[in-house]
Amino acid sequence: MIRFLDLHKINERYRKEIDESIKEVLDSGWYLLGKQNEEFCKNFAEYCGVKYAVGIANGLDALKLAIMALGFKQGDEIIVPSNTYIASILAISECGCTPVLVEPDINTYNIDADKIEAKITKNTKAILAVHLYGQTANMQKISQIADKYNLKLIEDAAQAHGAYHNGKRAGNLADVAGFSFYPGKNLGCLGDGGAVTTNNEELYNKIKALRNYGSHKKYENLYIGLNSRLDEVQAAVLNIKLKTLDTDNEYRRKIAKYYIENIKNEKIILPNYSNDHVYHIFTVRTEKRDELQQYLKENNIETLIHYPIPPHKQVCYNGKLGDSYPVSEKIHSTILSLPISPVLEMEEVEKVVEVINRF
Repeated sequence: MIRFLDLHKINERYRKEIDESIKEVLDSGWYLLGKQNEEFCKNFAEYCGVKYAVGIANGLDALKLAIMALGFKQGDEIIVPSNTYIASILAISECGCTPVLVEPDINTYNIDADKIEAKITKNTKAILAVHLYGQTANMQKISQIADKYNLKLIEDAAQAHGAYHNGKRAGNLADVAGFSFYPGKNLGCLGDGGAVTTNNEELYNKIKALRNYGSHKKYENLYIGLNSRLDEVQAAVLNIKLKTLDTDNEYRRKIAKYYIENIKNEKIILPNYSNDHVYHIFTVRTEKRDELQQYLKENNIETLIHYPIPPHKQVCYNGKLGDSYPVSEKIHSTILSLPISPVLEMEEVEKVVEVINRF
């Protein structure tokens, strides 16, 4: 079986360093908000090109804390793409704000910047731009819209570690950004983890307190906060893996380029290639999605669907996000994710192409 993603093989590359770092954490007797966290946040901020990074327990909390720190009130509206993982929208709802969905560009899968202004009202306070599948949204145009209407701009960079837009990395394209370090991400830890990045010192200090019960000093609480701290073991692992992130991303681009140049099947719609894209997920579209997935499975090729049900059709929202988003619905019914990872052998990539071209 050609695996979609072999996490054991990915992490085995760092086994000796990880073992040593975990031992160091155990020997230190300090497991939260210590040396490893401080070092990783410094390194990750430098990597993203920002002044500050804060280690968070997971990606959803990273977005939630970013929104909390901006100080919105109940019912304030935040624009968000209709084509995204549910966490982008849950973060808005959990902060008491109202998600306002905007359709994506069918060619990039990211929010269509040309459709944003039509959704802005007197209650709109922010735009949450998602960099889906490893490609940044059209941040130049979205930033212009945010400036025009005096809106805050938030990045969901959970799938875009190391991606670029006009020479700047994801995490440095807005007022504040949220990252996930879920194990399957381009930069993944050994469990849940996340971070918030910003250039705003006031936001940085507030988020540091909010993720720690709203406190800078023990037993003194400035805000109604969360318990959402990146632990020392995960920070140590991330510090190790950050060193090879650019190399891993370059290999993902190599795989993506091979797919794009060599898949020759009129039933398959391929994504565009970009050197700024980090291809967290390599997606194709076809009207025969379910048949293609079954065919690939029969040929020992594992695939996934990102995502089978659009957010507005999820039971938890019960129609509250609107009833019809045809572009998103088309994407969700036709999209399929092919194997891609830093440990996928090129012989396996060639096999995937060969099998698809026979479909």
